[in-house]
Amino acid sequence: DGFNGWPEKGPFDGIVVTAAPKIIPAPLKDQLKIGGIMVIPVGTQDKWQTLKKIRRISETSFEEDDVMTVRFVPFTGTSQ
Repeated sequence: DGFNGWPEKGPFDGIVVTAAPKIIPAPLKDQLKIGGIMVIPVGTQDKWQTLKKIRRISETSFEEDDVMTVRFVPFTGTSQ
C-alpha cells in the first residue's frame, strides 16, 4: 500500500506517484525534504485527474501547482 510511502527511507528529494489517489496522501508529503518535489496525479477514476507538483517550502508549508489534466489508473489500497 503506497499511501503511507516509505518513512524508514525518507525524507526524499523527490517522489513520483504513477497512480491517482482521490486526495494527496499526507504521509507522502511528510516524507519530502525541505525543497523536495512530488509529482502526483489526483482525482477519481471516472473523471480526468489533475497532475500536481508539490514542493515542500518548510516543515509545515507546501507550494502546490496544477500542471495539466491527465488520466492515470486509480490508486488502490486499504488507506485509499
